[in-house]
Amino acid sequence: MGDDRPKVLHEVAGEPMVRWVVNAVRESGVSRIILVVGHGADDVCAAFQSEDIEFVLQKEQLGTGHAVNVCRETMDGFDGNAYVLAGDGPLIRRETLVQMLAVHEECNAAATLATSIIDDPTGYGRIIRTAEGRFDSIIEHRNATDEQLQIHEIYPSYALFDSKALFEALATLEPNPVSGEYYLTEIPSQLLESGGRVEVVAAVPPEDVLSINTPDQLAEVDAILRSRIETSLTETTS
Repeated sequence: MGDDRPKVLHEVAGEPMVRWVVNAVRESGVSRIILVVGHGADDVCAAFQSEDIEFVLQKEQLGTGHAVNVCRETMDGFDGNAYVLAGDGPLIRRETLVQMLAVHEECNAAATLATSIIDDPTGYGRIIRTAEGRFDSIIEHRNATDEQLQIHEIYPSYALFDSKALFEALATLEPNPVSGEYYLTEIPSQLLESGGRVEVVAAVPPEDVLSINTPDQLAEVDAILRSRIETSLTETTS
């Protein structure tokens, strides 16, 4: 990204990209927010120092499943639903989170995933469905067969879990034999195998999935977000 700042602190539309994720979560009605921090932890904490946000340090970066599992002690005693989201997705919308929760609660699901259908799914985990159209698994791009690579429905890291079921599954999650990392994408399948219900909602607009890994991509997302803000202001004042 051109400097040593944590990726999530690079600004889009005048705010650190993680700020937009926090805003969407708050606007959806979530009252408790936990940020998992690693590289540049002090800088990320300082960006939210006057706010009611909890921080958990992930000392070793051992994968997305590990990042969630380090919150186990902090969330001890909590009995409810928990979103698990990426801090580098500033185009996230409140409406998507609200839709996920509605489906999750209506179906009494152990997990609900919001997915996106995009033209070029290269690099993303594919959503595998059963013949009946229900969730089966998430297959990482590098592990997908030629047939699975033709799937355009992807997992953009929008997940909602029953917290008790989540941490029970994380307790038995095995590391990937090649990378040694713990992948959160394995958890929905585990929940399904243990009798839990997993719902999938194709609710993420393709635009919201844009990756930010270069300054040019940062500028592209910045322009989109500024356009949304301008449109929202126009609608509010008209």
